[in-house]
Amino acid sequence: MTVYYTISADNFNSHLFDVSINFETNANQTYNLSLPAWLPGSYMIRDFAKNIHQLSVKDSQNNPLELHKKDKQSWQVTATDEKLSIHYQVFAFDLSVRTAYLDNQRGFFNGSSTFLAIKELLNVPCELTIHTVAQQETWRVATGMTRSSSTEKYQFGQYQAANYDELIDCPVAIGDFDAFEFDVNGIRHHMVFTSKHYGDRERIVKDVTKLCQHHIDLFTHAPFSEYWFITHLLADGFGGLEHKNSTILQTSRFDLPNPNKPEELTEQYQTFLSLCSHEYFHAWNVCRIKPEEFVPYDLSKESYTEQLWAFEGITSYYDDFSLYRAGIIDFEAYLQILSKVMTRINRGNGELKQSVADSSYYAWTKFYQQGPEAVNHIVSYYLKGAIIALWLDLTIRDKSKQKYSLDTLMREIWFNFGRKNIGTTTLAYIEIANKLCGEEIGEQFSELLNQAKRIDLAQLLEKFGVKQVTQKFKNLASLESTECKDYIPYLGLQFKASEHGLKVTQILEDSPANSAGLAVNDIIIAIDNLKVTTTNIQSLAEHLPSNTLIDCHYFRDDKLVKTAIAFTDSPETALTLKVIEIDKIKQWQTIIDKV
Repeated sequence: MTVYYTISADNFNSHLFDVSINFETNANQTYNLSLPAWLPGSYMIRDFAKNIHQLSVKDSQNNPLELHKKDKQSWQVTATDEKLSIHYQVFAFDLSVRTAYLDNQRGFFNGSSTFLAIKELLNVPCELTIHTVAQQETWRVATGMTRSSSTEKYQFGQYQAANYDELIDCPVAIGDFDAFEFDVNGIRHHMVFTSKHYGDRERIVKDVTKLCQHHIDLFTHAPFSEYWFITHLLADGFGGLEHKNSTILQTSRFDLPNPNKPEELTEQYQTFLSLCSHEYFHAWNVCRIKPEEFVPYDLSKESYTEQLWAFEGITSYYDDFSLYRAGIIDFEAYLQILSKVMTRINRGNGELKQSVADSSYYAWTKFYQQGPEAVNHIVSYYLKGAIIALWLDLTIRDKSKQKYSLDTLMREIWFNFGRKNIGTTTLAYIEIANKLCGEEIGEQFSELLNQAKRIDLAQLLEKFGVKQVTQKFKNLASLESTECKDYIPYLGLQFKASEHGLKVTQILEDSPANSAGLAVNDIIIAIDNLKVTTTNIQSLAEHLPSNTLIDCHYFRDDKLVKTAIAFTDSPETALTLKVIEIDKIKQWQTIIDKV
C-alpha cells in the first residue's frame, strides 16, 4: 500500500501549485483528510488550510464524490470503489521558511503546508512525483527526500518517504539555483542558494564544514546519510527552520562572504554561520531529542511544553560557542556576542515578570505573536535558555572538576532519549546534571527555570577567567556597552529609519521615552524643532543638556503630536564580559569526550 502524491508548478504566474493524491481504497470506507495547523520548530498556529483551493475528490471512474467539512482544516469522504483521487491547488506566495512560494523565478514548499494527510494511512509509504515545469528548462530540484532509483540528484521525478511524517519533514526547492557539495565525516552535505548571490563558495564550505564537524563530534555520530542547507537569499531577511536531514534558511544575499576580501569576517557573515550552526544542531536537538509532549507530534492543535528553553536555548548557546570552538572567531569575539545576549535580557523587565518555563509554555501566543509591550513583559526562551545553558555548562565543569560538561549531558540525553525516540522531561535534565556534578543542584536548576528573576553568573564566570561588568550603552540605539564614564544620552527606546523620520520599535518601561508618552510605531520627526534622522539624532542628543525638557514632534498614525522629552544619562545595564585570566578560559573551551 502506497499513497501517491504529485505536484506541478506550471501555474507559476498565479502562484499556484497543483497537487494530486491517489491511493487504493475499500468501498464504503470513510477517509479523513486534513492539513497540519502548525509545523515542528515553529510554535504558532499557521492555519495552512487557508491556502487550499478547488479541493475535489473522485473515484476510479472519475465520478465526483461528496466532501464533508469537519472543521477549518479537515474533511471526510467515503469511497465508493477501489480508488480515490484527490485534487486541489495551493496558493504559494510566502517566501518564508515555513510555508510555500512560487513565481517565475523559483518555487518552494514545506509538505506540512502543501500535502493533505489521510488519517487512516499516516504510516504507509508515500511517493512524491515532482513534475518538470514547462518553460523552465534550467530548473532543478533540491530536497533531502529519498530519491527513487529512477531519479538522479537534482532531477524532477519520483521521491519516496517512509510515511506522512517523513514526507512533510523534507522541504523542496525548485528553480535555477546554485548548488555545491562537500563532505563532513564521509557524509555528503549540500549548500543550495535559491537566487543570485556573490558569496565566496570556498570560504563557506571551509567554515560550515568546521561547524558540522564540531556538532558531529559532540554527539559522536550523525543520524543522517546526507544533509541539505537550502537558503532563500533576499534583499533583506533572516530566519531558519530545522528538519531531520535539511534546513531552510533565509538571509540577505550580501550577508555571504565577499570573495574579494577572503580574510574579512563581517558581522553579517558571522550571523549567517551562527544560523547554519543553530539549525544543524537541531538535527539532534529537537528533530530527534524532543520533549515528551511532542512524541508523537499532534499538528492539529497547540502542543504545550515547558521545555523549549532546552531545545532552543541550549541550541542557541552552542550556535555561537561552536564558532569559537571551531576556530572561526576568537574568544574575545565570542564574549562580545555573549555580552549582547545578556544585555538583551537585562535591559528590559520581562525577565522579572515571566519565567523561562512559562516563556516556553506560552510560546504559541506571547512569544510568536509579540505585541509592542513584549520587551517589558516576556523573556525569550532562546536568550535566557542560552544563559541557563551557559550556567549549566560552567556549573557541571566546576563541580565535576572538569571531568564533565554540558557536552556530556547532551550526549547522555541523545543516547538515552533521542536515539530511542523517548521524550524528555525537565526532571531528566535535572537528574543527569545531578549525576555529572556529583551533588544535588536540582533546587537551583529548578529555580532558574521556574522563577522570574535575574541570573547572576558573575562568580561562576570568574572561576573560568571572565569578569562580568555593567556599563553604559554606547549610544542611543545600541546594545553595545562602553567604558566611558562621561555623560551618554539615553531615551530607552529602539528605532529604525522610516520615510519621514524615526519609527519607534521598542519602548522600555520607566524610561524617558515612556515618561514622554511615546509608543511603538510612532514616527519621531523632530527634537528641539530640528529634523531627526538615524545619523544626526546621536549628535543632537549629545549637544543637548541632560534632564532638560525639550519639544519632541511625532506622528501617531496620521496625527501630529507634540510632547516634552528629556535625555538622561545612560543607566549601567549593558553587561560586558572581559577576560581576566587566560589560562582559566581554556577550561571552558575544551570538548569533553567522557560520557
